Amino acid sequence: QVQLVESGGGLVQPGGSLRLSCAASRSIFSIDLMGWYRQAPGKQRELVATITSGGTTNYTDSAKGRFVISRDNAKNTVYLQMSSLKPEDTADYYCNANEVINRKPYQALAYWGRGTQVTVSS
Repeated sequence: QVQLVESGGGLVQPGGSLRLSCAASRSIFSIDLMGWYRQAPGKQRELVATITSGGTTNYTDSAKGRFVISRDNAKNTVYLQMSSLKPEDTADYYCNANEVINRKPYQALAYWGRGTQVTVSS
């Protein structure tokens, strides 16, 4: 099991930047997939970015070119660097970890942090 704690959220002006951090309670070196999700008021939780244990990244269209997900295995931490922020980026951001138990059939354990708020406003 792994516990996840997000930090780094806050109020930022449009066009500004924030770096979110996700601190894990144990090594994330072997965690198959980690990512960031967000949920805006009145909307479903959506995927923002993911990073595999091998360092492969993936982004939702709205985040591509503006956000960068990275990991520091030595610090057991995953980051989400956000730039060119827009008001529509306002949401609660959640860290996620998926630990694969079985490949065929696919079976994994999902872990979630409690979130950090990001507000983009003038």
